[in-house]
Amino acid sequence: MQILIGIVFFAFFLCICIIGYDTNRFVVRKYQFQNEKITDTFRFVLVSDLHNKSYGKKNEKLLKAIEKLNPDAVLCAGDMLTAKPERNFHVAVEFMSALAKKYPIYYGNGNHEYRLKLYPEVYGNMAEQYEQELKKAGIEPLVNQKKAVSDKNIVIYGLEMGREYYKRFQKRNMEPEYIPSLLGQVDNQACNILLAHNPEYFQQYADYGADFVLSGHVHGGVARIPILGGVISPSLRIFPKYDGGVFQKRRSDGASTIMILSRGLGTHTIPVRFCNPGELIEITISPK
Repeated sequence: MQILIGIVFFAFFLCICIIGYDTNRFVVRKYQFQNEKITDTFRFVLVSDLHNKSYGKKNEKLLKAIEKLNPDAVLCAGDMLTAKPERNFHVAVEFMSALAKKYPIYYGNGNHEYRLKLYPEVYGNMAEQYEQELKKAGIEPLVNQKKAVSDKNIVIYGLEMGREYYKRFQKRNMEPEYIPSLLGQVDNQACNILLAHNPEYFQQYADYGADFVLSGHVHGGVARIPILGGVISPSLRIFPKYDGGVFQKRRSDGASTIMILSRGLGTHTIPVRFCNPGELIEITISPK
């Protein structure tokens, strides 16, 4: 019995150590792709789900890692802050402002940025204040808008879906015309990159015609178990299909859509990570 108790205590202690380690570190992952429509190599960093997390003073560790990668741009898949009335967004603003001094920023909102706007009775004017601070830094989020990277024949779209597509326990059906109603039609002659925070609707993003989808939201499933993957999603689904990494779908036009799903950098409702450190992603897309 004493041996069994000792094993249980050791396992518990080991889990606590792993949680403490993984919750406060990040790794850099690199992906390379080719696309026949792109005219010049585009190498960028994907950041997502910071949730006001700071790696070192003023996020110096994260900023140094990005500086070492020296990307052409930084693309953001949302939730850089946490929508709570008692929380400020100083860390997110400071981090994004520091990036904007060195790189072009393409910022897609997540459900937390959207929530600030949706419930002013709860958050007051936090949404306006956050947008003003980003604007001071030269950042204008792509809220159901697109922006061309003309020298590379790339169009970047920022999708902000309605709150109903983030419901817990259930996945709301998304009609085929929903995304075009927000973003218009894709430019079939360009390489289309879609910033879409919630990965659950990958099929709809592919049907829309995106060549690449950049998502976050799931935080890698909070904890990761070998073979089984991430344990739980923000919608409280166990072992979600999309937890992190690269996924691919064939479209009706014969082309493929690739989704790069970030495991994020911070935490939110469940403030821990287990075998699932934060993730900074470098993506390189080259002409085919």
